[in-house]
Amino acid sequence: MKIKTIVYGATGMVGEGVLHVCLNDPDVESVLVVGRRTCGVSHPKLLEVLHDDFFNYTPIESRLAGCNACYFCLGVSSIGMSEKEYRRTTYDLTMAAAKILARLNPDMTFCYVSGMGTDSSEKGRSMWARVKGKTENDLQKLPFKDVFCFRPGFIKPIKGLKNAFTLAKIMGAVYPLWKALVPKYVCTLDDLGHAMISVTRNPPRERVIECLEIARLGASRPATS
Repeated sequence: MKIKTIVYGATGMVGEGVLHVCLNDPDVESVLVVGRRTCGVSHPKLLEVLHDDFFNYTPIESRLAGCNACYFCLGVSSIGMSEKEYRRTTYDLTMAAAKILARLNPDMTFCYVSGMGTDSSEKGRSMWARVKGKTENDLQKLPFKDVFCFRPGFIKPIKGLKNAFTLAKIMGAVYPLWKALVPKYVCTLDDLGHAMISVTRNPPRERVIECLEIARLGASRPATS
């Protein structure tokens, strides 16, 4: 199976790392990046569509057809945001993309980067966790071939990429210690990207992929250079 994937969020740390993994993985035939600004990457596998309105895909609808995977890595911090604002930039934005992709590509595997601590009940005290939980739950209701929700904790960035947060770089320097002390809370961007490719090729029964399973799936494939 050759993977033709769409990547969202390629100008952020997580999306850039997943894009890097996809471009270097032989099982990925092509990558379509959808973003408001260019990701600044040139590669024979890569096509890029610049689009301003992530709530209306009518102008680029034809460009989104023909893919069998989507790795959705867009996300914002909830700090300083009201629940209404955070819901719009998290739930509404994700569902706008997912609904049109499900209609155009019913054989698609949709991989959503959520976060450790997401609240599947949608009733907890943490606002961001409730919103993420509703997003996960409603994605599962769409007519995709498969939907997988990834819940990483701390993610070690891939060396040499440009969009890694300073704190992530600092903490990444002592990643082996974190991995030894609290393995269920940490993984690498290599792990995450390869785990997405792994579930696309061989779907597991579990639809929510926690940090330990991300690392296990990621370790089953060779690291990117």
